[in-house]
Amino acid sequence: MPDMPRKARIDLCGVASAKTYAPGALLHIIVRGINRREIFFDDCDRDDFLDRLGGILSDSKTACFAWAFM
Repeated sequence: MPDMPRKARIDLCGVASAKTYAPGALLHIIVRGINRREIFFDDCDRDDFLDRLGGILSDSKTACFAWAFM
């Protein structure tokens, strides 16, 4: 059975809720394949991800302070 990903949560002052909307909060977001499998197989996949990420950040007016492929 595959490992299920951890559910999203926002923890503000010790009060955690997956349904909380927290404008101005700093979030650490991780994207990982199921069972830690690769999610990018070549540079085209990575470029597509960056294009989509850039579009989402622009459309939502969200600041991204740092990111990394690991």
